[in-house]
Amino acid sequence: MNDAVRKLASADQSSEPLYREAPNNIEAEQALLGAILVNNDAYYRVSDFLKPEHLYEPLHRKIYEVAADIIRMGKTAHPVTIKTFLPADEKVGEITVAQYLARLAADAVSIINAEDYGRAIYDLALRRSLIQIGEDVVNIAYDAPLDMPPQSQIEDTERRLFALAETGRYDGGFQSFNDAVALAVDMAGAAFERDGHLSGISTGINSLDSKMGGLQRSDLIVLAGRPGMGKTSLATNIAWNIAASYEPEVQPDGSFKAKNGGVVGFYSLEMSGEQLATRIMSEQTEVSSSKIRRGDISEQEFEKLVGFSQTMQKVPLYIDQTGGISIAQLSARARRLKRQRGLDCLVVDYVQLMTGSGKSNENRVQEITAITTGLKALGKELNVPIIALSQLSRQVESREDKRPQLSDLRESGSIEQDADVVLFVFREEYYVQGLEPRDIGDPKYAEWEANMDRVRGTADVIIAKQRHGPTGTVKLAFQAQFTRFADLADPSFTEYQEP
Repeated sequence: MNDAVRKLASADQSSEPLYREAPNNIEAEQALLGAILVNNDAYYRVSDFLKPEHLYEPLHRKIYEVAADIIRMGKTAHPVTIKTFLPADEKVGEITVAQYLARLAADAVSIINAEDYGRAIYDLALRRSLIQIGEDVVNIAYDAPLDMPPQSQIEDTERRLFALAETGRYDGGFQSFNDAVALAVDMAGAAFERDGHLSGISTGINSLDSKMGGLQRSDLIVLAGRPGMGKTSLATNIAWNIAASYEPEVQPDGSFKAKNGGVVGFYSLEMSGEQLATRIMSEQTEVSSSKIRRGDISEQEFEKLVGFSQTMQKVPLYIDQTGGISIAQLSARARRLKRQRGLDCLVVDYVQLMTGSGKSNENRVQEITAITTGLKALGKELNVPIIALSQLSRQVESREDKRPQLSDLRESGSIEQDADVVLFVFREEYYVQGLEPRDIGDPKYAEWEANMDRVRGTADVIIAKQRHGPTGTVKLAFQAQFTRFADLADPSFTEYQEP
């Protein structure tokens, strides 16, 4: 071997470590555990963000987990009570686990710095998770299979990074039932404090809220109907009501959470952003959208529109008008919106205009299945309700009774299967209007007129499926010129329960 090469190799070995140890701070973990064992109040300073898996040393994880369980049961956690639940006779270096616990407590000074130790441990755990994600990115990029394009890897990495940023973990896994119960109690408490005492986000339509309890987080709500029924109108009504009533509440960590209403993301695959804005302006100002488009408005109406446009600028309603968006793109943009602006509700108008994964061997039914499954998973990941609009098949028109059924959902049974709630918009007025006799002298004209008076200005929202509540029908007022749904003034028409 050449002397120069030998010299360089030996220099490299002396200056470069053979491996790099994952970021950790054993001393901080020991100091925190010692503080907890001396004074259990130290646990409550870190319990809201520090979990056992965030500690680097396996024995420390077990000590922290056992101490947490004992403290939550209202008992005192100290070396004597904890060692019963640990392999006390096992060796840690030259001493036993029981002696190690006693030394942790003996070396503890104060609980004043407990939170600082906890934050340091948590930050190092996040760094280790980032290293794992980075290593996976490199390894997958080197050995990616042919059917995995780079865009898919980018989207998967973005999803993992988002989950890490939101919760500090990305691996999923089992959740303690105690944690689930605590979340359920928190939800009930939030419902008690929220306007209207709803467990979910208010739609702004009282009769619908009373039946559904609001829009529940992580739910996939399918809103379906035939063309002309007003499903987009109902979706824009709900989206505006949620965004306009947004009331933020500051959290202890400085972030914001919606106390009422929420931040809304609206994917408008059918209409442009300008058309959607025009429709919302018409709904809220009671100036007909056709008059707005033609410019056939008075000075007073124009001032109304200008005044409302200033209100719209302050409302947290964000529109994405990309046509033919894929489920992967939609998910990536939703994560970005939640990270940058916050997100409490998503609206997709409508499912059949989306594209799936792009695999050439997929038929349309498989594609829709992938889309609805993806939307359901996204709702759970972001913990927001997703309102997905859907078309109904033409078989509705061939029936004498035009009221839609679950079997009418177009192209896939997976829409019905994946949805937590299925709503149908049905306006009998639309069909009765088309039956008008041509001759006003026709004996049937009076009968038609009576039918028309009965259904004019009303719409049915049929709750065909609901995981957490009853099915049934809610009767609403519909103002066609403003494409606006509202509660009926007469409470006797509000709703009826299906047997």
